[in-house]
Amino acid sequence: MKPVLIYSGTTEGKRLAECLAAAGVDCTVCVATEYGELVMPHLAHATVRQGRMTAEEMRGFCRDGGYLAVVDATHPFAEEASANIRESVKGSGIPCFRLKREEDAADAGWETGGWERWFDGAQACADALKEVRGNILLTTGSKELSCYAKEEEVRKRLYVRVLPSAESIRICEECGIAGKQILAMQGPFTEELNQALIRQYRIACLVTKQSGAAGGFREKQKAAQALGISCFVIGSPKEEGLSFSEVLEQLERLTGTKIQAVLQESARERIRVTLAGIGMGGTGSWTEEGKQAVREADVLFGAPRVLAAAQKALPVSAGQMFPYYQAERILPELMRLQQENICRDLRAAVLFSGDTGFYSGCRKLRQGLLKAGIEHVQICPGISCVSYLAAAAGLPWQDAAIISIHGEKDTGYWKGRLLEEVFHREAVFVLLSGAADLCAIGQLLEEERLERCRITAGYQLSYPEETIREYTPQECRTLTKEGLYVCLIRNPAPQEKPVTHGWNDQRFLRGQVPMTKEEVREIAICKLGVTEQAVVYDIGSGTGSFAAEVAARSSRIRVYAVERKPEAAELIRENCRSFHLHNVTVVEGTAPEALAWLPAPTHALIGGSGGALKEILLTLFEKAPGIRVVLTAVTLETAGSIPQIFQEIPVCEEEIVQVQISRSRTAGNYHMMQAENPVFVISFRLGLPEKQKGAPVKDALREERRGNCGEEKLHDREESHG
Repeated sequence: MKPVLIYSGTTEGKRLAECLAAAGVDCTVCVATEYGELVMPHLAHATVRQGRMTAEEMRGFCRDGGYLAVVDATHPFAEEASANIRESVKGSGIPCFRLKREEDAADAGWETGGWERWFDGAQACADALKEVRGNILLTTGSKELSCYAKEEEVRKRLYVRVLPSAESIRICEECGIAGKQILAMQGPFTEELNQALIRQYRIACLVTKQSGAAGGFREKQKAAQALGISCFVIGSPKEEGLSFSEVLEQLERLTGTKIQAVLQESARERIRVTLAGIGMGGTGSWTEEGKQAVREADVLFGAPRVLAAAQKALPVSAGQMFPYYQAERILPELMRLQQENICRDLRAAVLFSGDTGFYSGCRKLRQGLLKAGIEHVQICPGISCVSYLAAAAGLPWQDAAIISIHGEKDTGYWKGRLLEEVFHREAVFVLLSGAADLCAIGQLLEEERLERCRITAGYQLSYPEETIREYTPQECRTLTKEGLYVCLIRNPAPQEKPVTHGWNDQRFLRGQVPMTKEEVREIAICKLGVTEQAVVYDIGSGTGSFAAEVAARSSRIRVYAVERKPEAAELIRENCRSFHLHNVTVVEGTAPEALAWLPAPTHALIGGSGGALKEILLTLFEKAPGIRVVLTAVTLETAGSIPQIFQEIPVCEEEIVQVQISRSRTAGNYHMMQAENPVFVISFRLGLPEKQKGAPVKDALREERRGNCGEEKLHDREESHG
């Protein structure tokens, strides 16, 4: 296959050569200077030719090389070179493509102000500089330096940033620029570095070309604006040509090689990502491994606060930073950056506050990266706020409970989890969103008569404003200073946590509301087989004894106590308050209508159905096929209806137990057994076993409901279920 000839003077030319070489396409890269040859990487399928050529010399070089195509990837301001390239291919039949420099998308929305002036060319800009007072930072290179250095009064105030090549230095010397005024540096330059140079040399005006993303145009604009100095811009000439992807498409057509597909496949293999925890923020809570990953990274990602902490704490060499920490935002940037440096490894670091394995987004991001085909992912942990606070307070934390209420909106849920730990633990660490959470904790502890607890709160840990103080619950309620908080709650008298269920009936407030006896209640709970993340309906809840016992097993269980009698519903609330339960929701209404807006359950106990048992079971089956159900029946009529219902509604794992409880009572010097009413405890799962499952069953039940409820009523329920 014939090679491709590339005239390179820009980032795009080097990048194109890397892409072709990576795809196995031979190419010759022509650069004008020794420095241009120096920065070209060694590529297996690329040959570099250094030196300027006239149009006639280009014509002969192109003819003798037998090239398949010519690509003009010179600098957009190199208009003479582009004209010579076009002239050299006339009449040769060799296609010639002009590769345009890609514009920075952000430039299109840039709003200029009085601090910025635009010019059509170097001479107009040089004339305007005569009016400027103060030092001038010239970032336009060495080619047109003589234009700016003509006037001695301007020349002595110039600081010239040029490429570190012998040719650039020689031009500076020929133009009378003193050594102390020459800043020989290789880009790209960040906004921060531009600002540092402006401060160092007391620059009053920055001069730049409209050089696009590759030339760091945006970074120079932002640095000038941030420091309030003038910015003179030489506008880019109107450029005709093709984008990078369009040039690749043309070369794919000519070579018959799927260049872009090859690049996509190889790009992921060259990306190396480190997910690093930065601890609390100061360098003291970083690991050396994490620091090294940041120092060596080509690009950094992280939340704005985390990136700011990294820049303040370490000498960061990364050329680019992005305020992203989600995979869907990071992946496109990684692929874009790798395409720009296709033949080199891309080292990226994503920074997380605290520790990568402690309430961190690290896990989700790692999964996203691996799913996208990026296999080189390393994790560097940081110091968590828990270990930091424990060390500062001089306390061990291996036996402490750890919970997070950061960002929690369901206050009942986190209050239940917190109390569950505080009642039974000597130490509980809590991650907070801010001062409001600490106030809420203080109020909760007071309400639950836990005033003896002490709260050690860490504020802005590892930052200069760090404070660690001990508070009473009452003192916590007065805190208003916002910032980053974590706290340790210490209970001097924790209670032993029971490992079995079983509450005596006398513990409940009863009033005139019937209650399931404790022995029957315990059997029903065992048959229900509640799990820690369960969503439980207690239908016909009565006093709420069953709801309370189930909710007390774990604060992660959510219980909905459904009761139609207002006095009973209020009694449920009182019982839950007396047992410090925050994970029970009382639903006033009649089942099955009251179930319509509740979340899908995993378990249900039916203690009272009001004659609508079949309708309740149909509703449960429709909301959650596979739900585990336990119902208790005292009357023979209810128990007798069960076999018929089982024939009409698919169930499995059914079990029927009759329970007869007798309690002793004293009669003088004697103890006599007094029998309670016998109770049927019926347990089953709604739905067929796995091997018998099928859609027609549910369709048939829907028809059954239509017959029982009426078309209009069924439609209303279906709408309510979504």
